[in-house]
Amino acid sequence: MTIAPLPPGLRVRTRPVDDPGGLLDLFPDAHPLCWVRAGEGLVGWGEVARFTATGPERFAAADAWWRSFAAELDVCDDVAAEGSGPVAFTSFTFADSSPGSVVVVPRVVVGRAGDRAWITEFTAGDRPSVQPVRPVRRTGRLRWADGRLPVEGYRAAVCTAVARMRAGELEKAALAHDLLAVAEAPLDPRFLLGGLARRYPSCWSFAVDGLVGATPELLVRRSGATVSSRVLAGTAWSESVLALPEAGPADTTAVDRAELARRLLSSEKDRWEHALAVESLAEALRPLCAELDVPETPGVLALHNVSHLASDVEGKLDRDDPATLLRLAAAVHPTAAVGGTPRDAAVALIAELEGMDRGRYAGPVGWMDSDGNGELGLALRCAQLDGPVARLFAGCGVVADSDPDTEVREAAAKLLPVREALAGDLPA
Repeated sequence: MTIAPLPPGLRVRTRPVDDPGGLLDLFPDAHPLCWVRAGEGLVGWGEVARFTATGPERFAAADAWWRSFAAELDVCDDVAAEGSGPVAFTSFTFADSSPGSVVVVPRVVVGRAGDRAWITEFTAGDRPSVQPVRPVRRTGRLRWADGRLPVEGYRAAVCTAVARMRAGELEKAALAHDLLAVAEAPLDPRFLLGGLARRYPSCWSFAVDGLVGATPELLVRRSGATVSSRVLAGTAWSESVLALPEAGPADTTAVDRAELARRLLSSEKDRWEHALAVESLAEALRPLCAELDVPETPGVLALHNVSHLASDVEGKLDRDDPATLLRLAAAVHPTAAVGGTPRDAAVALIAELEGMDRGRYAGPVGWMDSDGNGELGLALRCAQLDGPVARLFAGCGVVADSDPDTEVREAAAKLLPVREALAGDLPA
């Protein structure tokens, strides 16, 4: 693990502010930290401290470090809302063995919830410096290239997984592949982040240490004694969206969305896949909860490019030993939605068939405060930016009844949000 040195005498002050305007317009440079949905949430910049860890104990190590760090701060919080006071942004790898799990404490955080807004500033005896906002760089021309697992390899992986499931080795595995976008100059994460937030306002738009995306799936939220999660598994899409991005932006119509909902709710394959994901989450949460409400039937979440079966799970934490956000994340990750069933067999199959390091794709991403509250989504519909290169990811839940060609098309539909936003194809 790595811990950045801490400035001495670190103080934190949170104070209310008037409407700061669009949160995504506040970043002074191309190093955004973000968790925003429908214009509300948290954005941050600058860096006071950083913690990195690898291995199966990375959640526990990060939790212990953050609680120790926050306990030493001199805090003045005039807002006393969730997301005020000391806040850290965090992003964890999908696999235990992957390096790159990170906690970042920003120097400045601006938050909004409803009609309230606030700013949190970390200082070390001096007033925080005011940084000029540098203009956002558009992406410009892109060249697309195969990632570490091209489409042909992904289709072959799905075929092998289906055969193994039909042989009774496991029930489900969520397989993914990657795609590279190469620009002529370093990419500006703010451009991608803004494009995703405008096109997918109902998703949680995030940015942590170069990982940028907009996820529809909330892994876990902790608010005092309440824990909640939104599980997505089972996907349908309109073939019209697969003409993108070359043919220009398109959208599913109201008629399309109604048909997709009907198709999902009547699909035995999708309903079973969804039930596996919900039950895997519930099994992990039950030991940590005094009560847990699990819906018997899913609803449908309609997005710009796809529709998902969705279930919102809510519970009350154990009163005597309430788990922190990161302790909850350690218990539930990876759920069957991004791993599979049984968990260990699915994770092993993913590593074998994908043959690539996912990094922080499909790992928990979000924010946490000093009381153990916060929100973590699953890092889906995202890209890892590295200079002029963006590495995009998309995956699908594979079960014994899966058709490899259908899974390839589903993954292509899931790549569209980031492809569109990178290219700048935004609705008027």
